[in-house]
Amino acid sequence: MGQLSFFYGTGRRKEAVARVRLYPGRGRVIINGRPLDEYFPLETLRTLVQSPLRSTETMDKLDIIASVSGGGVGGQAGAIRHGISRALVRLDQGNRTTLKKAGFLTRDPRMKERRKYGLKKARKAPQFSKR
Repeated sequence: MGQLSFFYGTGRRKEAVARVRLYPGRGRVIINGRPLDEYFPLETLRTLVQSPLRSTETMDKLDIIASVSGGGVGGQAGAIRHGISRALVRLDQGNRTTLKKAGFLTRDPRMKERRKYGLKKARKAPQFSKR
């Protein structure tokens, strides 16, 4: 059997789904064909995406190619982080304890609440009128 040339992980958060591949390299991150700092202009989101790499000390050893769809920018960043974490566990099972302790392997269950009938949004009721 041939050796895998990459390690794969799927990450999800809210409505966002990320498919992440880890290649041996020198630390480049490409999301939907664009570099990380172009795709996420906010420093906080870039830090969020790179946090699993920083905790496992693999920042400059792996290239990451991710395709992400759905949700907003925050949800997409969270989905990529989840995908990178899962791929790092596939790369080396020893990473699991570090990532689990940091909470990167846990799928964030918070979702948008559904709209209920008789209400304008999930909880917003129409204005009450006494007369």
